[in-house]
Amino acid sequence: MTLAAPIAGWLSSLSDVPDPVFSEEMMGVGLAIDPTEGRLVAPCLGKVVLVAPTRHSVTLRTEEGAELLIHLGLETVALGGRGFEAHVKDGDRVAAGDPLISFDLDLVGLEAKSLITPIVLTNAEEFRLIPEPVDRLVERGHAIASIERVTRTSAAGADTAVSKSREAVVAFEHGLHARPSARIADLAKRATGDITISAGSKSASARSPVALMALDVKKGESVLLTGSDAAALGSIVTLIEAGEKSSPSKAEAVKARLLADNEIAGVCAMPGVVLGTAFHWHRQARDVPEQGRGVDEERAALGQALTTVRAKLEALSASSSGPASGIAKAHIGLLEDEEMNATVLAEVELGKSAARGWQIATAAAADTLRRSGNPLLHERIADLDDISSQMTTVLLGDAGSPKVKLREDTILIADELLPSELMSLPRDRIVGLATAGGGATSHMALIAASFGIPTLVAMGPQLSRVQEGARVLLDATSGVLVIDPDEKAQARAVAQAGDAATGDCVTRDGVRITLLANLGGVAEVEAALAAGAEGCGLLRTEFLFLGRSDAPSEEEQRSAYQAIADALGGRPLTIRTLDVGGDKPVPYIHFPNEQNPALGARGVRTGLFSPELIDEQLRALSRVTGERVKIMLPMVSSLAELRSVRERMEDLGAHVKLGVMVETPAAALVAERLAAEADFLSIGSNDLAQYALAMDRTNPLLAAAIDALHPAVLRLIAMTVEAGEAVGKPVSVCGNLASEPLGALVLIGLGIRELSGVPAALSAVRQAISQVSASDCRALAKSALQLESAPEVRALAAELLNGEAK
Repeated sequence: MTLAAPIAGWLSSLSDVPDPVFSEEMMGVGLAIDPTEGRLVAPCLGKVVLVAPTRHSVTLRTEEGAELLIHLGLETVALGGRGFEAHVKDGDRVAAGDPLISFDLDLVGLEAKSLITPIVLTNAEEFRLIPEPVDRLVERGHAIASIERVTRTSAAGADTAVSKSREAVVAFEHGLHARPSARIADLAKRATGDITISAGSKSASARSPVALMALDVKKGESVLLTGSDAAALGSIVTLIEAGEKSSPSKAEAVKARLLADNEIAGVCAMPGVVLGTAFHWHRQARDVPEQGRGVDEERAALGQALTTVRAKLEALSASSSGPASGIAKAHIGLLEDEEMNATVLAEVELGKSAARGWQIATAAAADTLRRSGNPLLHERIADLDDISSQMTTVLLGDAGSPKVKLREDTILIADELLPSELMSLPRDRIVGLATAGGGATSHMALIAASFGIPTLVAMGPQLSRVQEGARVLLDATSGVLVIDPDEKAQARAVAQAGDAATGDCVTRDGVRITLLANLGGVAEVEAALAAGAEGCGLLRTEFLFLGRSDAPSEEEQRSAYQAIADALGGRPLTIRTLDVGGDKPVPYIHFPNEQNPALGARGVRTGLFSPELIDEQLRALSRVTGERVKIMLPMVSSLAELRSVRERMEDLGAHVKLGVMVETPAAALVAERLAAEADFLSIGSNDLAQYALAMDRTNPLLAAAIDALHPAVLRLIAMTVEAGEAVGKPVSVCGNLASEPLGALVLIGLGIRELSGVPAALSAVRQAISQVSASDCRALAKSALQLESAPEVRALAAELLNGEAK
């Protein structure tokens, strides 16, 4: 059965809808259209099952039994029917093209969260939806998908568990409408056995969002839940009685206000405000042959391609640091996935080309992630696309990404951008990045953040309005892109950039904060100083050690460190000793196989296990001239490690200030003893959060949950600050928390007066600090230590910043 577009507009995938109820397919599978007209018609022959009382949605059942929900806009139930006119009622039969609902495009567009209209197959367990190509304009009546029945086998046996009942009072403001019904169904589908929800004389399966909506339950009314899975019943009762208690996201807050015609809202992945010229990035289309050249030839080509891509990724991992290195390793894992490789080989055996086999295998894996209901797994789909693209490029003998000429002020515009594509582009010419899809924790976004590029993601089809070569203002900090900004907006952006580069960073009550930059080589110094950095609070020396077969000599190291000191012009320079091991191995250091590298030989441990390596680095560091050069030891967990390095320096006759990084809970807990013997302490919030929360920060499933504003991490930071103050030793922060405006406010409240972060974030951090008083930050920090979660801390910090800004 063919499904026709019920309304004209921009056709996209359901994952592009900025509402997890739809994008995470809690309601079912489908497509979405951002409408350009105010008339909705039937997409096929069927019967009207339910017209919402507020006339913002309609559900149809086809002759074959497929149920289709069409939901006009997002959160339009709150309009109470204003702007909508229904042309059908429950029970009516309609043909394709028959009018269903008319609506006032301007009224709904101004007052609703979004006009984007999901078209959802709600009983996907019985039917399969096969979409036509998306990301294009469609007219009403154009084919957008087909639907076919899924053959199912009957389950053996029956559910013989004892049924239990629970009562719940509905707390959702608008009753059991589409969004809460979808969330209930999502929980019910994970339950053991069926769950029924009854209201008065009517009842419905909790697995069916449509049936739940048909109950027409209002806020404050009671429902009875019946089922054998007590845990699932409890979860659903909790959901029903909690209602909409979650606070809106920053992106939702931006979209909630009235945007100007030349503004497009998005989700901030990396803060910053930049002016630039729009350049649209389009992925190179490849004609992938369906049939192969013979099984043996395709197998040989596949093996060679696997070897080539693996070598490329291994080289990238070895030569990169931070997210880029970890992501390259993650891609190696995908490349070696046994199930995907088995699927590719099976397709080759059937006569398919190896390139087509990779497309099929990664598409199947992506579909599995898409149906998981986990937004973090959804963001990993881009990694599957990336590895498929890399393999296809090699298999087709393609030279790779096309060479592009970018202006020096390029703001890159893309539907989506793969990590490998971003890393292949000249990042020194990209001042900002905006994508229609993606998420703030996607691997592409993490790499953009590590490059210091202000980035907005999840901007939707509206991004296509930006013309090639247009002047644009990307205000990632506020979550808005402005097309052709007026002179006032441009002046404000230039002033913000200028503020980042001149003058002291001071709170409203006169407390001076030092802003430094984290650097990874001499090439980054100029940009850091231009961004307002007062020096370097963390120089990662791994750039000299990775991607080579032997360690750099003492003279090579001294020369590199001296060049950076000279480029800083006498400003502070804190050099971290080699931090390899764990997720940053080097071929010339050999350790036994580690089951858990994150807890193994890394940081200062590596140097003490390989004394000749740290001795040579200490000799090189001791020869760097400059009164404000300091040495810092990573991953310290005991006083013995500090003393051991101190003794080595004394033997070398080195007289350089020596500090430690507090990035293990052990270091925070013994910070008083460390502060007594170290010259300074610097808190690495990234690893401190990882180890305090027992969450691997390279694990994509946990990336969003690892937040250094967790009260447990903040208490460790507070202990460290108190220890430094007790003996008069300075304490700074050089982790990602120092690059976040909200994080900076909390850190100032805890007593931190020196922050070292990503250069591109300094402007936003400086601006936030200038809008608050240190006394208010202290009150914020005191309250934050008593909260239960990082989101609560963020919300409290945002209240302070927004309140002060008014």
